Amino acid sequence: MIPLVFIGYVTCLILVHLEAQTPSPSLHFESVSVGSDVTLKCFYKETDGVIFYWYKQTPGQKPQLMSEFYKYKRNGSLTGEFCNDPRFELETGKDKNHLRICNVQMSDSATYYCAGVHTYLYTFLEGITVHVKEPNLNIWTLVDQSRSEIIQPGGSVTLKCTVQSGTCDGQHRVFWFRNSEEHLPEIIYTNGASDDQCKKKPTTQAHSCVYSLSIESLNASNAGTYHCAVASCGHILFGKGMQLDYEKKSDSLVLLYVLSGALAFSIIMVVILGDLNGENLHYAALRTRRLIDQKSSRSSRQRHEDPDCVYSSVQT
Repeated sequence: MIPLVFIGYVTCLILVHLEAQTPSPSLHFESVSVGSDVTLKCFYKETDGVIFYWYKQTPGQKPQLMSEFYKYKRNGSLTGEFCNDPRFELETGKDKNHLRICNVQMSDSATYYCAGVHTYLYTFLEGITVHVKEPNLNIWTLVDQSRSEIIQPGGSVTLKCTVQSGTCDGQHRVFWFRNSEEHLPEIIYTNGASDDQCKKKPTTQAHSCVYSLSIESLNASNAGTYHCAVASCGHILFGKGMQLDYEKKSDSLVLLYVLSGALAFSIIMVVILGDLNGENLHYAALRTRRLIDQKSSRSSRQRHEDPDCVYSSVQT
């Protein structure tokens, strides 16, 4: 179970991260349901520009040009992929450049900008964030790895986050967080969806996307719990997390080798010193024995020899 405090803190980080990617001087918010229609209104003044544009920006992506309208002409035109999509329409005229989206889909969740250009000067007139909601949203996330793993110094590990979505066809924004006892949760990596990461099940409308995070040259600072958070279809969902524990195995082996070497060296020195002391002991014993024998022989000779006496007389 992920603590509620952690979820609240990480949710704030994600929202701040997404907001930082979307410059918005004055944003409006539109919440619509799948299948409904919405009109994004943009009014302009004579001094706001000569040509007017609509841009679409999804979180983490570059703005896409959707349309252009020259105010001295009656009608504007859609551009790029929006030109062939009948769901998008322009309502242009004097003082207005409106964008209409029919049969709204989850992929329409984005921020839309209306801008005017006059002598290479851009003026952003409107910014509207469209949040598409679906009644029976079927999306969940899980981290497809074991709950914990022992990491070795200098090794590597790959974390996987599997996102399975039901009827939601919006793009995913995946955030990787690390939480440890020493530090607060922090975003360490973000990535978005791509076609080679997602597969659609043929029998259902469900999608399955796999995102991987590889960490190499592991050390003690990589220890902690790694969470996968997915922002999709107006929701933020969390994986259960994976615990990475750091084991100083190499340090233990080095210490074991050092201690074993010191023990072996001590044993060898004891043996060598023991042999040297033994030889010195035998030599000292032999020398002492010789000195004793010499002294005893001299004593015996002095005992057996008669003392010579010399007498002399003196006449006066």
